[in-house]
Amino acid sequence: MNRRCFLLFVTIALGASWVYAEDEKSIADLRNEIIALSPRTVDAHEAELLSFTAHTMSRQLAREYGVTGDPAIHNFLINIGAKKRGICADYTRDIGARLKELHFKTLVLHWGAAFAKESEENNALVITARDQPFLDGIVLDGWRRGGRLFWCRVKDDHEYEAGRHGFLGHLGGHTNTGVTAWKEDLQETAWLQEKPARKAESNRTQSKRS
Repeated sequence: MNRRCFLLFVTIALGASWVYAEDEKSIADLRNEIIALSPRTVDAHEAELLSFTAHTMSRQLAREYGVTGDPAIHNFLINIGAKKRGICADYTRDIGARLKELHFKTLVLHWGAAFAKESEENNALVITARDQPFLDGIVLDGWRRGGRLFWCRVKDDHEYEAGRHGFLGHLGGHTNTGVTAWKEDLQETAWLQEKPARKAESNRTQSKRS
């Protein structure tokens, strides 16, 4: 192995280690924040599983989508046909589909939309405890940081507040309004929460009747 290849290998290894360490801390912090939604009712194992899955899925999807930099640039590449997938709704649907498979009993999946049907629309998952309002939940956004999972309480998401329109608004160019732009998309939430079809049981029932 020549010097250049060795240095490249070390750089990649160190970068991967840094990413892993960064995600490891975020996974633990999100787990704790999910439990804090309702310490008496949220199952700690479910909180850990959700956090780990959302983080790893977000990184995996960015690789599958071919995201290499600013997500806004990736969206542009999709618009001109250079890329196929990787907009915010793709992350939300693909991560959501995986989380659906885990059948959480103490946590609820919601679909959130900020500035819906506008040029700055963003979609993300919102996690709540059972019987908890959407606005008390936690935003899980794989798109915003290009595959590095962003998360925070819905009401604390200062990048998506009502009135903060325009590029500078999302970089802190406007005074905080204190009013979230996130709203629940009930149709998409219904998809996230729908129970899987019980085909096997149905088949067994039909065979008994025949």
